[in-house]
Amino acid sequence: MKKGITLIIALLLLSIKVFPNEIVVHDPVMIQQNGTYYLFSTGWGISVWSSPDMKNWTSEDPVFDEAPQWALEAVKGFKGHIWAPDIAFYNGAYYLYYSISAFGKNTSCIGLATNKTLNPEDPDFKWVDHGKVIQSIPGEHNWNAIDPNLIISEDGTPYLSFGSFWDGLKLVKLTKDAMKVAEDLTNIPTIASREKDSDESNPPSIDDNPVDAGGNAIEAPFIFKKGDYYYLFASIDYCCKGVESTYKVIVGRSKTIPGPYLDKAGNSLAKGGGSILLKGDENWHGVGHNSAYTFNKKDYLIFHGYDAHDDGKPKLIIKELSWDENNWPFIDE
Repeated sequence: MKKGITLIIALLLLSIKVFPNEIVVHDPVMIQQNGTYYLFSTGWGISVWSSPDMKNWTSEDPVFDEAPQWALEAVKGFKGHIWAPDIAFYNGAYYLYYSISAFGKNTSCIGLATNKTLNPEDPDFKWVDHGKVIQSIPGEHNWNAIDPNLIISEDGTPYLSFGSFWDGLKLVKLTKDAMKVAEDLTNIPTIASREKDSDESNPPSIDDNPVDAGGNAIEAPFIFKKGDYYYLFASIDYCCKGVESTYKVIVGRSKTIPGPYLDKAGNSLAKGGGSILLKGDENWHGVGHNSAYTFNKKDYLIFHGYDAHDDGKPKLIIKELSWDENNWPFIDE
């Protein structure tokens, strides 16, 4: 009898971890390994979920049991709540970039951890932290080292896009192993901004108050290759305000990773351009911080929205990504 009760309790505890359809996440990214989908998102130690079908999700252990020591030293006040990860398979391993930051400041770093497998049951499963990839410092940099996204060029060169507010979204070339920056950070190019007079060769001066991110409300770059183009997705306006969130997703494209990225009207995203792809409605107060993937020959947009029917909680949203006759993406509701 006791064994039966124990088995029932164990099954109940296991079932508690399984969530159908809607789960509370922020800044979701996804990858597939051996038929299982793995989702990573902002959270303590980086939140992790798994699913066989992108509908029923199981909560997994976080990537980090405790905050990386280097991050505690680099960002004063950081306690282990890690933002905006990015997951990719590169160079025979799974690369997980992640953001360490103080809210509203560009006291920020992007770190990197790698793993041979994403399956926690695999004996080779072990996250190895490689520490800091890039850092932004108030008063020294007019950009913010958060929201990373890895993209590999056709010749195999790895690039990292990143950024939030300040002078907008940035792009840097990485070393061949994609673990360090391979170029001078003195004047890295802006690939997207809400400032219409933004000039890549003459960026605006750093604010007198470096704690203030300013009004350049753009973040979360994600570059996705489709056909002849690289598509740059970005989030504009404001996240993280629950029912007052105004997040939207814009898109532009380029035939090369460095850009320039142009919208449907031919406007440069570096100078305030960007075609609206997604925005909030009666069901979602705001939608954004997207990632894009091809799974089983279908393209998907993965993002979060602030639920208008659940007190503005951020929820996972997965939509199939379609393409019009001019090869621009759209969401067919």
